[in-house]
Amino acid sequence: MDSSVSTTALWAGRILKILLCLFLVFDSTMKIIRHSTSVEGTKQFGLPDASVRFLGIYLFVITILYIVPKTTIAGVLLLIAYLGSATAIMYQHQPQGWGFLFPVVFAILIVTAEHLQNASFRNILHLNP
Repeated sequence: MDSSVSTTALWAGRILKILLCLFLVFDSTMKIIRHSTSVEGTKQFGLPDASVRFLGIYLFVITILYIVPKTTIAGVLLLIAYLGSATAIMYQHQPQGWGFLFPVVFAILIVTAEHLQNASFRNILHLNP
């Protein structure tokens, strides 16, 4: 355990990361199996339904990178890129509502989870206490 992080913060980060990973695995699985909700949601944002499975596989792979300790930082960066793209696409097709902020909040939660538990991540961002 990193001595500069309290046990509470460490466990809060771990629990948050577990919850985020469960959601990401669920979302990617729904895309991989081409569940009707995922296909319709993708088409709603102007993407071809043929891209659903590819997006699911991509999301699953980068989620695995996020889960594996040696590749966590690469996983975080790729997830942020994925969520940034989702934000842009959602805003382009539904600018009147606030739904496009969901991926932004999700990205903030991913960064928060890593900040709470990963000293290497804090060092990269120069966020050490």
